[in-house]
Amino acid sequence: MYDSGMKLLLALYFFILAVIQMGLFFGIYHYYRSQYRVKTSPYWLGSLLASVLALFIFGSGILVIDDIANPQFNFTIGNTLFYVAAALQGLFCLSLNKPVSRFLKVSFVVSTIAFFIVFEWMRGACTFEIRTAFMCIIASIFYIWQILEIKQKRREEPSSQLAYMQYASSAELFFALGRLFIVVASSFTIRQVEQIPQILILFTITQLVMNTLSYIAIGGYWSEKIAFANAESRHENEEIKSLLQEREALIGSLLKANKTASTGALSASIAHELNQPLGASSLNIQFLQKKLTQGDLSLDTHKEILETLLADNQRAANIIRSLRSIFSEGDATNTEIEMGDLISSVLSIAKPEIHSKNIQAVLNIEPSLALNADSSEIQQLLLNLINNAIQALVAANRAHKQLAITALKDGDEIEVSIADNADGIPLEAQSHLFELLATNKQTGMGLGLWLCKHIVTRHGGSIRFEPNEGGGAKFIFRLPIYPRGG
Repeated sequence: MYDSGMKLLLALYFFILAVIQMGLFFGIYHYYRSQYRVKTSPYWLGSLLASVLALFIFGSGILVIDDIANPQFNFTIGNTLFYVAAALQGLFCLSLNKPVSRFLKVSFVVSTIAFFIVFEWMRGACTFEIRTAFMCIIASIFYIWQILEIKQKRREEPSSQLAYMQYASSAELFFALGRLFIVVASSFTIRQVEQIPQILILFTITQLVMNTLSYIAIGGYWSEKIAFANAESRHENEEIKSLLQEREALIGSLLKANKTASTGALSASIAHELNQPLGASSLNIQFLQKKLTQGDLSLDTHKEILETLLADNQRAANIIRSLRSIFSEGDATNTEIEMGDLISSVLSIAKPEIHSKNIQAVLNIEPSLALNADSSEIQQLLLNLINNAIQALVAANRAHKQLAITALKDGDEIEVSIADNADGIPLEAQSHLFELLATNKQTGMGLGLWLCKHIVTRHGGSIRFEPNEGGGAKFIFRLPIYPRGG
């Protein structure tokens, strides 16, 4: 009766510790699985799982064991799992300081197999005292290894949880050596459970409790790591948010600067174009004043002069209106716009340059090409590409210079191509045309094509370059009629 009660009590100790460690394992596993920044070590989780299985096997084995000197096969499995748990915990401590090499991983597998074979032999050939001493020596080696690795890690990274684990490992070492001393000092062979000295049971259970505390300390250590990582993540998110805001402000400035640069390249022609209607208006006003002074102003002449003044004024107003739409500083908002109208407004700015340089503009624009987009940005996109084509044609030594603009609907997208028959773009420059600060022109900041891609991309479209047939360059961009997800 005493023997059965002793077995039940010992088994209960093992089961309680197994349940505690199992709860720790599942709690940690589900918690850390949700973490993407800090992942727990597989060596530690593997060690904890092996320890749980070993405790359950030992607890079950104690209930049915008859002769401790000749235990069942399940004790070989249980002790092998304890070996695996100790070895993996040692590898975990090593991984805190450096990566675990492939050699050590292979050595762990080989040593586990060797331990299983040796202990299975010892199960039938050796006494309880020899097997216990053998396990205490191996455990003590692993505990010393763990203590040394943790000590080294604490010098680099002070941590209260690592300190607790070091203390727990030191206590495990103390009780393992105590068990070794007890079995070596005993003068008789233990064959029944009731023959096990109470001090040996106390040391064994306390060693397992210390082992459980070391697992808890490791869990606390990873909780520290996650807390630090989360705090760092919040700080990084704030920095990223600030950088994104700065990026948007910078891009806004670049868009404005590029508008000025692109339109500035046409400023002389624009001034010339404005001078023509203003000069004509001045001459007509002088003529009207002369006729009024002489009193020789017929109704037909009066009407003709006024119609001419109105036409010249409208012409100048149209040019100014196009420029104002290009330089408007309104917020970037998507509205329904007509692609043909945008192309016409940009061409009205470039028209003087096109005429003065004898460039033939060929348009093939389908009617009713409506889409939802930001009018100012699409105007700038067109202005950049048309201005690039004009500059290339001005620099080209060709008798016949042509600028071809095509716009058509293709499914749920609008495709616009702007082509010239100039000298084209060097092959080495084609691969990085849309990169920031990349330019193949003698003047310019290298912003235009990068901004074109930025505008097209954030409207959910695409842009590409193709060599034009017969020489020159062709830029093609596609924009969705409705923004993605809009």
